[in-house]
Amino acid sequence: MTGEPYAAGEAVSPRIDTGVPHAARMWNYWLGGKDHYDVDREAGDQFSAAFPDIVEIARLSRHLLARIVRHLVEEAGVRQFLDVGTGLPTVDNTHEVAQRADPACRVVYVDNDPLVLAHARALLVGTPEGATDYVDADLREPEKIIAAAAGTLDLTKPVALMLMGIAGYVSEEDGAYSIVGRLMDALPSGSYLAMWDGVNVVTGEALDRAQEEHNEGPGAPYQLRSRAEFARFFDGLELVEPGVVSITRWRPDPDPMASLAEVDALCGVARKP
Repeated sequence: MTGEPYAAGEAVSPRIDTGVPHAARMWNYWLGGKDHYDVDREAGDQFSAAFPDIVEIARLSRHLLARIVRHLVEEAGVRQFLDVGTGLPTVDNTHEVAQRADPACRVVYVDNDPLVLAHARALLVGTPEGATDYVDADLREPEKIIAAAAGTLDLTKPVALMLMGIAGYVSEEDGAYSIVGRLMDALPSGSYLAMWDGVNVVTGEALDRAQEEHNEGPGAPYQLRSRAEFARFFDGLELVEPGVVSITRWRPDPDPMASLAEVDALCGVARKP
């Protein structure tokens, strides 16, 4: 595989820095995708050599997203989704799962990586009954996100805020809890917060070393929170059973071959009263 994910002759946006690893492209690499550069593969290989479970966590997180979206549509009655930190398109993206359950679902994707946005606009096409839109913004810009999302979503009706593996890129010093709170404050009663993030509750020192080494590099640093720190994001909300658990244990599908072993990634879904 070359260092160029575009077709030959296609221009690369000047905003895309191909010399610095990017989380969305590394994640795409771990998922077996093709939209990444040499620098992303090198950083991905370095991290997975120290923490091999990251590749499995990437796969498990996609299964989790599908289970959460199905639950929100089929059982909670949610028809609107605000997916912040979308990442590069892969199988069973949020709008595909939601609109498979109800074609009228409306989904807004948010990301600040031009490669993600370019692919999203080209590939993430929803049903004619529903709506799919894209916002170029950073999680640290909650008011901008809400203002842009209001063009597609009806913010007088419940919305599911999806923060899948993204909150770890925002530290407490940058206002992580405040940012999530401001997003939820803008959504009406009956809305949901669905999120997962990396933690270190299983591996221990080896994962700490791998994360510290990555954070010292040119890519965006990621903060591994404790279980209590992760659970704090749901303060004031009503957690859906089974609460804050490993991503393998949130309403697993009845697959006898599926592993329910705890991994270093926690998730939760909670309703705004």
